[in-house]
Amino acid sequence: MSATRKVLEEIHLLRCSLLPGELLTFVDDAVNWEALLDAYAVDPDAELLSLHHPPPFDVKAVDSDVWFDVELPPEYGEDGAMPRVSVKGSHLGRAEQERWQAAVAEALEEVNGSEYPLYELISTHLLPRLHAASKEAKRAATFACEDESAQHGAPTHSPRYHALFTSHHLKSPQKRRSLSQWSHELSLTGFAKVGYPGVIYCEGAKEDVEDFVSRVKSMQWLALRLRFIEPAPQARGDEFRQWKEFEKVGEVVEEMRRLGRESFVVEMGIGSAGIASTTPR
Repeated sequence: MSATRKVLEEIHLLRCSLLPGELLTFVDDAVNWEALLDAYAVDPDAELLSLHHPPPFDVKAVDSDVWFDVELPPEYGEDGAMPRVSVKGSHLGRAEQERWQAAVAEALEEVNGSEYPLYELISTHLLPRLHAASKEAKRAATFACEDESAQHGAPTHSPRYHALFTSHHLKSPQKRRSLSQWSHELSLTGFAKVGYPGVIYCEGAKEDVEDFVSRVKSMQWLALRLRFIEPAPQARGDEFRQWKEFEKVGEVVEEMRRLGRESFVVEMGIGSAGIASTTPR
């Protein structure tokens, strides 16, 4: 088999094996080699024009900015002569290029002695590595974007919690302002029942509710009790839109009934004889 026919046979095999998004492009004398390939594809046994040297060509994948420059020595196909492959890239650093060249050298060792070294080198080793590297780079970029979003406060899913306090009273204007301010700062909804007794209820993301509870406990209170802090059930009807203040226990019960959570206060004795809205004499 002539050197030209040997080269055409392997390049033809290689072209037929390319997947969508994989490209083989001649660098020099492209018109003549394209014509030879077309003639070979029609009749592999036809007499072919013999060109002076095998064509250099590029092998690329559209999902990668790395590609391979391939040159075939004039004696390719004889005496074990092998393809010469250079790794190129739009943003290829020196260290990365060295890693790719080492991978090429390893692949050349594996196909040495094969009947079709060029075909096996590109289709079996280099193109699959190219796709794998591209996928890994995209995966790393995705993780980097997720990390950056998290660092910039991108919203993440957090379980909904709610908490209920009772106290002997809640009258201090400073405490009432603080409760309202914290609810806005922590994106909580809920209410404070002022007067005698004091009742504080909040709902929001778990970590925000825990923060709110910690702040409330840090203040000076008379007979403050944390009745519960736990996962919140699904609210019925419209959820809270803002922080509210109530003056009567009956308003507390009505608000919780609207949300389908009446039992959370009634079972604590709020709205019953246990905790009534009274003013000390």
